[in-house]
Amino acid sequence: MAKKLKKQGKKPADAPAAPETAGAMTDPAEVPAVVRTLAEPICHVEGMDLIHVEYQREMGGRVLRLYVDKPGGVTLGDCQALSAQLGDILDLKLDTLDAYTLEVSSPGIDRPVSRLADFEKFTGVLAKIKTATPINGQKNFKGILSGIVDKESDAKVQLETENSAVAIPFQDIFKARLVNYDGDNKCL
Repeated sequence: MAKKLKKQGKKPADAPAAPETAGAMTDPAEVPAVVRTLAEPICHVEGMDLIHVEYQREMGGRVLRLYVDKPGGVTLGDCQALSAQLGDILDLKLDTLDAYTLEVSSPGIDRPVSRLADFEKFTGVLAKIKTATPINGQKNFKGILSGIVDKESDAKVQLETENSAVAIPFQDIFKARLVNYDGDNKCL
């Protein structure tokens, strides 16, 4: 379930800027990292885990989407409460050129996977992974997650595909999702 709020574009010229962002616009590529830093402590206090942050252009404009989860699943009320808290903080701390829609949602059955620990946690689960650069001429992979190798240096996600095993450098993963994951954390 998603709760949507519309951020009101740029602040008036006479409005004071937040000290952390005074005079500096946040680069769109940096928005997910900035939002993760601001949202994780709030999620922790609310007993939720911040699964993934996306900031992308869609047909209706920019969307800032946060996926959260907690033991037993998240409720619509959880999403609404977190959205209200984050909306206020982001209006103060996140300085973007474009207006955006804030969505807070459960991860759903095609759960995004973006943290190394999650690739390890979901060992044995079917996933789709898209890489930034080709590996053996291929950028799209589908298979069973089978662990992490080289955790200390250049971590690689092991994936058992229909034809072979492939080690995908973690830093090269552009997008990853579980496929039809129906774990114990269902949206209520």
